[in-house]
Amino acid sequence: MSKKKFVVAAFDDEDVLFPAVKKVRTSGYKIHDVYTPFAVHGLDHALGLRETSLHTAGFIYGITGTTTALSCISWILTADWPMNFGGKPHFALPAWIPITFELTVLFAAVGMVLTFCYLCQLAPFVKKHHFHARATDDLFVMVIECTAKTNVDDLMGFLSSTGALEVNVQVAEPEWWLGTYDKEQQLIKGSHVEVA
Repeated sequence: MSKKKFVVAAFDDEDVLFPAVKKVRTSGYKIHDVYTPFAVHGLDHALGLRETSLHTAGFIYGITGTTTALSCISWILTADWPMNFGGKPHFALPAWIPITFELTVLFAAVGMVLTFCYLCQLAPFVKKHHFHARATDDLFVMVIECTAKTNVDDLMGFLSSTGALEVNVQVAEPEWWLGTYDKEQQLIKGSHVEVA
């Protein structure tokens, strides 16, 4: 696994975080991610993220469910096992609407949940590095990826000037891995941090 160096800044207020994100982006630094304890409206636009395609995936899964329901019911009741239900025609579409609706909702819901888990790399056996212990509690944590040209000391000073409460440097595996969190520890810039 390839480890990368990150500068991690913690903020205590979203009103301080938003201007900091804009200043960091205009200064040309690459923001790896921002971790917040709750959904912050407009943060995705401030980070320059594109709109999610999850709703398009949900539509495709729903159409797949509709097609599956109609094709299965029509094949069963018209070709495989045609039965006469009180004189109704074999292709009785209005009677199939409840099953078609339920299968559409089932395919869309299950498909979107699985797609969301895949895109966010969520699973019981998948682990990712935690940049700050309070990121899901009460702090807003901005993680900036360092490149070969990044002057770490200047960046740390810049983040402190934008209102960050804590700034530290961490070397971590940015991707997910299979296993447990018992990884080696490393002391960097006076901060005790986990190394994935």
